Amino acid sequence: MVKNQAYRMAMLFDFYGDMLTERQREFYDLYYNEDLSLSEIAENYGISRQGVRDVIVRAEATLTELEDKTGIIRRFHVMQDQLKNVQRAVTDIGQRNTQQCQDEEIENLVKEINAILDQLRQE
Repeated sequence: MVKNQAYRMAMLFDFYGDMLTERQREFYDLYYNEDLSLSEIAENYGISRQGVRDVIVRAEATLTELEDKTGIIRRFHVMQDQLKNVQRAVTDIGQRNTQQCQDEEIENLVKEINAILDQLRQE
């Protein structure tokens, strides 16, 4: 599996995994996150390899459809890029303040914005 595909599947599961049935969640997690083969999962659950594949394919379709409809992951990536841009701007402002103005109010505002950015990254 291509690295980008693995990342995409992990993101889909992280954002929408709760929308899957328990069985879909289990199989999807074992296949993508635990790196078990279809045959290994089938053996552990006493079903056919094709049965496992069908469950995983349905789970993939459900997760993909949810992202297609909501675009939450796409918006998440856009927001991450925007946060990086804000972080760069704040860093530049802080450096210019240190080099040119040494304004305590600007320094406090930079610290406040950085604290907000840290909080946003954790959510």
